[in-house]
Formats: sequence, C-alpha cells, structure tokens
Amino acid sequence: MADIVSVYMGTPPIARTVATAVFVCSVGVYTGMLSHEPFLFFYPLLLKFPPPLYRLVTTFLLTGPDLSVLFDTYFIFTYLSQLEMNNSKFPRKEDMIWYLMVVTSVILPLNAMFTGGYLLLRALLIALCYTATQDQRGMNTHFYIITIPAQLMPYCLLIVQLLFPGGWESMKIGLTGLFAAHLHDFLTRIYPEFGNGPNLIPTPGFLSWIMSTPRIQNTVYGQSMVPPKEGGARSGPLPDSWRTKGPGRRLG
Repeated sequence: MADIVSVYMGTPPIARTVATAVFVCSVGVYTGMLSHEPFLFFYPLLLKFPPPLYRLVTTFLLTGPDLSVLFDTYFIFTYLSQLEMNNSKFPRKEDMIWYLMVVTSVILPLNAMFTGGYLLLRALLIALCYTATQDQRGMNTHFYIITIPAQLMPYCLLIVQLLFPGGWESMKIGLTGLFAAHLHDFLTRIYPEFGNGPNLIPTPGFLSWIMSTPRIQNTVYGQSMVPPKEGGARSGPLPDSWRTKGPGRRLG
C-alpha cells in the first residue's frame, strides 16, 4: 500500500490532482452517490443570485458513462503529464495553471453561444491533446491499431466521436477545445516567434506569488513552514553576473 501511495504522489501534481478529481466525480455520479446536476453548465443559471460559479469548474470534471470514465481519465492524466513535465511552454507550475484557465475561459463562452454543450471535459481533452502534440511533430503515435503522425491525434479523437450516439454534438464540443488550444498557441508562440510580437497572454504575477508563498508542512513533531525555492539568481540592483551564488571563500 505504501508503494502505491509513493508512486501516486510521485506523479506530476497538476495532472494527478485533475485526473483524480475527474475520476472521483465521475464514479460518484455514475454510481448514484453524487447528483449530476451540479456538473451541468447552463449559461442562464449564472444570471441567478448568487450565481453558481462552481459550474465553471465542475463542468470539466465529468466524463462520459461506462468505459469513458477510465479512458477519459487516462487521456486527461497522460496529456497533462506530458505538458507538465516535457513541454517547454510550461516551465513552471503557474504557467500550466494559467494555460488551463485561459483554455477553459475560451471553451465556456463558445459552448454557451454555439453548441449548447453542458459537459465540457471532451473539449478540454481535445485542447490538451492538441497542445501536447504540437511539440511532437515528426514523431508517430498509436491510435488504436494504426500508427499516425502525432500531430493528427486530436483530429482522430474528434472524428471517432462520430461513431457513437450523439457523436455530432460531441464533435462540436470538441472543436471548441481545438479552437481554444490553437488560440492559446497563436497568442503565446506563433505570434511572438513569427510576428515578432510579445506574448499577448503572459502568466500573471499573482499566480507566481501564490505558488511562491511559503507552505505549511505537517511533520511528526508538528507543523513547519516550507519557504519557496530559490532560483539560480537573486533579485536586486546588482548586475546579473553578480547575483549568482559562488562557492564562497573565507577571508583572512
């Protein structure tokens, strides 16, 4: 049991947290332990007072029924892990969190205006797949029993939806995720690299401040403060070459 917990805690934290929330919520709903109603996104409900703002998050936490609980959770964890660990666009955890905030903020109004979709995990899954495979150009991957170029994976996930009941509606929801991921890629990579412009949606400073805030750690003898990790350079008025830590020398 300890080994299982150790392996679980050793996985990327954001991927682990999101995938666990998706799995627990989906199992709870489809076994009847939880009501599905809080997970449905209906834009008119947000006009009530107080507005149920939690639906902006919970709508991304419910998979489809049956085997979709396992497959959707697996794909969410896989693509989030790839982005969190191996993608140069997200060197810090706050960059990954900001990406999720931007993408979901685009998916929500698109579905409210055009598709009427009320369960939006499929759109987020397509967005994650698109972003993860952009750095895998030239590589191949397996889609069921066939081998395809990695960058075609999100389009295959969209097309295969047509084989299931309600496939066209599910495909439209997935297209909103594809648009959101491409928009993020354009604003943060394509325009700065090829248009010689700035990153139009940089990670806000408040997220970095939150992530660098000291944490409380429980220990066998009580609680201790865990200070933020220092980077390789220190801030201040000195030149960059003076800020780095050296080996140190004893004077005298």
